[in-house]
Parts: sequence; structure tokens; C-alpha cells
Amino acid sequence: MTKQTFLHDRHVALGAKMVDFAGWCMPVQYTSIIEEHKTVRESVGLFDVSHMGEVIYKGKDVEKFLNKMVPQCIDKLTDGKAVYCQLPNKNGGLIDDLIVYKLEDCKYLIIHNASRVDEDVNWMSLNIGDMDVEIINESHNYSMIAVQGPKACEFIKTTGNLNDLPKFFSIEHGSLYGIDLWISRTGYTGEDGVELIVKNRYVCELWDKLLEKGKPFGAKPIGLGARDTLRLEACLHLYGNDLDENTTPIEAGLSWSIPKDKKEDYNGKDVIESQIKNGIEKKLIGLKMIDKGIARHGYDVYFNNEKIGVVTSGCPSPTRGDCVALAYIKNLDNLDVGSTIQIMIREKLYNAEIVKKPFVAKRNK
Repeated sequence: MTKQTFLHDRHVALGAKMVDFAGWCMPVQYTSIIEEHKTVRESVGLFDVSHMGEVIYKGKDVEKFLNKMVPQCIDKLTDGKAVYCQLPNKNGGLIDDLIVYKLEDCKYLIIHNASRVDEDVNWMSLNIGDMDVEIINESHNYSMIAVQGPKACEFIKTTGNLNDLPKFFSIEHGSLYGIDLWISRTGYTGEDGVELIVKNRYVCELWDKLLEKGKPFGAKPIGLGARDTLRLEACLHLYGNDLDENTTPIEAGLSWSIPKDKKEDYNGKDVIESQIKNGIEKKLIGLKMIDKGIARHGYDVYFNNEKIGVVTSGCPSPTRGDCVALAYIKNLDNLDVGSTIQIMIREKLYNAEIVKKPFVAKRNK
């Protein structure tokens, strides 16, 4: 049975086209993807992201446990700070990518991808051993609204008892319109903004207030279609497309998030460190189409009439006006930014150029 968020009826009333995404009935668009995309790039967009998983990890050994589970240095987090993490398996492949928040000593909140919550929690549980760690899956008790865009923070500052907003990749307890919630300075669009984590019984009231009070700032509801084009322009990975259990963070271009001085062991560390030292056989590239065509997920990539990879994400870019994509290709010395490759589209090869990532500059810092 397809699950529904607590805002489902609000989306239907707003005329949203609803689709199945990761087992959830979600709005893909309300008007048009291009219009909603431009709303987020120019003013403020509201996203229902209540399908995401919210899981609490606590106990006297939780810091030691999380250091074992992820490559990042969890012990360096201070209260209220967050870090982007991957959850590797024993071979360095990615079970998921996460955001880890330290709420207080011995207590962390982790945001899991909607399609991976059960797998993640199971993997975490299998790795606890005799450590004092408790896992509390709060996913069905909380909802989440993302408020994103260049005017998002200006808007949110007008909504409640806030002296200021959290700094980038930080979380604070707060109140908007008298509603108790968590405010996180994070997002998935490349724009500035916040994500609001609230108990289910308050989310409809919060959504209605945000839409009403956000009108002077141009705030509108945004569906998953624009969320995908926004995140792709910013080259933010989508699990299941750009990341999976057969891909390491180094292959995915995430080496910037792997500390080089972490002493603690973690799952897949030997593979990941070997790739940092010795190189990789495949790599994630950004590309733009030269010929008229759209590189879609699953399309093959060619060079000199030889298949060298596959497209993982691709779409027309509303901001740029051309077509862009991410793809894994063989790590060949003669292929770099500026090189021409081909994409197989309906049994015909179309030219594309390898370009620097991201496709659109991020403005979320």
C-alpha cells in the first residue's frame, strides 16, 4: 500500500499531480516543473519532504558507534551541528547518504532517504554489538517541510520567536507561529533555506501558515519534479541514481567529505583509503549536451565507439537553458573537462561535453 504524508489532502486540494515515489504518494508538480523550479531560484518554494526518515540514535556509546558506521569524524561535532555523511557497507559501497545532527551529548538525529530507512536501521542494528546504543525510528511521528530559495531565510525570520536562524548545517529548537519544531539550515536545492521538522499533528497548520504568510515573498508549493531539476543543477546526488551499494564515495566524487586523518576504523575504510591512494576505475562526471537531445537515466555513454559508462541523472536545465546530466564513466586519462563524448539516445549517438560540476553555482552558504 502506498503511504501518504499528513499533507496529502492539502496537495490534492492545491491541484497537485500525485505520483508514487519510494512507496509514498507525493506531489510531482502543482503547475509546471519549469515554473516551480524558477520560483525556488528566484523567491521561495515550499516542499513536503515528510517521506524522509527521522531516526534518533542515543546512548553512552553512540558517538563511538557512529564513528564506526560512517567515514566522517562524528566526535568533532558540537551540539547543534550537522555533517553530511555516507553509510558504507564492508566493501565501501553506499547503503545510503545521510545528514547527522548532534542534538546533545549522547543523542543524535539522522535523516535517512525515504527509500532506505528500513535498510539503514537494520544495518545500524546489526552493527551495534555490545555497545550501549538505542535506535528510535521517529519517522512516522514527524513531518518535514523544506523552505528554499533566495528569499527563504528573510521570510522565515518574520514567522516566529527567532533572534536569528541557525548557521549553515546547524539545527536549533524553535517556534514558528507558536508551533514547536526543529529548524535546520539545510536543503536539497543549492539555494539557501531551512528544513522544518515538526510533529505530525501540527504540520497542516504550519503548511497553511507558511503558504499564507509567504505570499509577499512569492512563496509557492513545489513538487518532486522541480526538486529533482534543482538538485541536479546543483549536482546533489540522488540515492538509487547517482549512489548505490556498488559505488564508493570516492567514485561518486565525494572525497571532499572523507577525513584523511580519521584513526577509527569504519566499514569499508580499507577500500575507500585504497582508492584515495591508488585511484579509481570509474568516476562521476558532469556533462552538457552539444547535440539536441536529453541524456536520461540509464542511457549509455560512448567514446570512440566504445561504451564507457552510463547516465545516472539527466534533464533539461531550466536555469541554464541546455540539457545536463551526471554519468559514471571509465576513469580514462584522456577524458577530462572539455572532452567530447557521446550519449546513445534511441539507437543514435549524440555529442556531449564533459563540464565542471556543479552546473549552477550553489547559494546555500
